[in-house]
Amino acid sequence: MSARQPHPRTHRAERPSGRGAFAAGALLVAALLALPLGPATGARAAEASGTSPRTGAAALAAGSVTVTEGRIGEAGPGGVLTYPSVTSCLTVTVRLRDGGLAGAHASLFQVPGELRSDAILAALRDRVGDRPVTAIEVRGAVGAWDPSYFTKAIEAYGENEPVPVPEGRDFDGLAAAVAAGLGRPRALVTVEDVPDGDQTVG
Repeated sequence: MSARQPHPRTHRAERPSGRGAFAAGALLVAALLALPLGPATGARAAEASGTSPRTGAAALAAGSVTVTEGRIGEAGPGGVLTYPSVTSCLTVTVRLRDGGLAGAHASLFQVPGELRSDAILAALRDRVGDRPVTAIEVRGAVGAWDPSYFTKAIEAYGENEPVPVPEGRDFDGLAAAVAAGLGRPRALVTVEDVPDGDQTVG
């Protein structure tokens, strides 16, 4: 982008002063307040920023939302969350009382630029906020996960530190770790070991 060329000054408008300035300012404020924002403005802003208003899950579209590795996402009431290519991953889907869904695609190994396994539950917890939750569903490669990966990711270990290795499928341990990470009762959490592939939750 080229630099702006200086504009020759041919005329200088006088700024209103006193009551004239006050009246001009009042007219400008009134004009701005009269602009039609439309009911979807807040929803569009939330969607663009990747966040959801704490009180406005219902403002989200009831469509299909794709949640890739290391990310969280949310669909409005009647919507669907799709988690692609769940191989060594776990997905965590929070069912909200209003029918909406909030979910996390937890990656066993960090995808560059995305959330690590020890940060993703906190992000999902922030997304859900204090909204009522009816169920939390954990699905994926249960046998590949030690519950501690939700509090200390594999990438957090140093060269000489032993990384915990899962022994079998720890359904109860994963359920307890997810409940603790989300700050929700353990009774809400179910864990399911599912084959590799895409997951669709609706």
